Amino acid sequence: MKAVLRWLVLLLVALLALQLFFVARIALMAVTHPQSTTFERSEAWRILGEKGDLRWRQQWVDYEQISDHLKRAVIASEDDSFAWHEGVDWDALEKAWQRNAAAEERATQLAVNGARNVRPPKIVGGSTITQQLAKNLLLSGERTLLRKGQEFVLAYLLEKLLSKQRILELYLNHVEWGEGVFGAEAAAQHYYRKPAARLNPGEAARLAVMLPRPRHYEKLPQSPYLAERASVIAGRLWRAELP
Repeated sequence: MKAVLRWLVLLLVALLALQLFFVARIALMAVTHPQSTTFERSEAWRILGEKGDLRWRQQWVDYEQISDHLKRAVIASEDDSFAWHEGVDWDALEKAWQRNAAAEERATQLAVNGARNVRPPKIVGGSTITQQLAKNLLLSGERTLLRKGQEFVLAYLLEKLLSKQRILELYLNHVEWGEGVFGAEAAAQHYYRKPAARLNPGEAARLAVMLPRPRHYEKLPQSPYLAERASVIAGRLWRAELP
């Protein structure tokens, strides 16, 4: 019994130490720019291992050097409640869970009825920009309840220790926009041969729509869905509230 209690105490101490480490890392980001994220390092090793060559595009630019059109487009597409939530949008998570459950039920019913070539249900997320930043900055890509719980904690810490503007600045400078393409400046140069500050509403909307599957849309620039969805987002830019 004593051995079990000792291990539990050690586990709790380790978890507390990990949280304190995360607090220190996030607090430091208020005054320094992180050179890379956990996800970026993972992707660099993957690309290098698969291709033997690392083609990498990333350049930090300050918040003011990123087009407001892109900021608004990303908020409109990814997290329209960004300006006022506290890291997690519980309503969006519930709606995403309901949509995913309904999609899985339809796919199961089709399979039971003997339908062939039933596509796997499209899983939609409910993660906020803050949650995505937390995951990319500090966590692995594994999908477990423990990692998701840690993501919630980190999202809360990000909101408490950093301003909304700083969170958006970090996100836009480190989010993936293609294979080896990270951040708004690299994306603007890669797709439009111009700085991020000069992106127009249409260009910004297309980049925002790419975010859930950037490597997919990098290979399918003429995707009808990409064009249609970008048109919708471009029409909603005026409604997106900037921090």
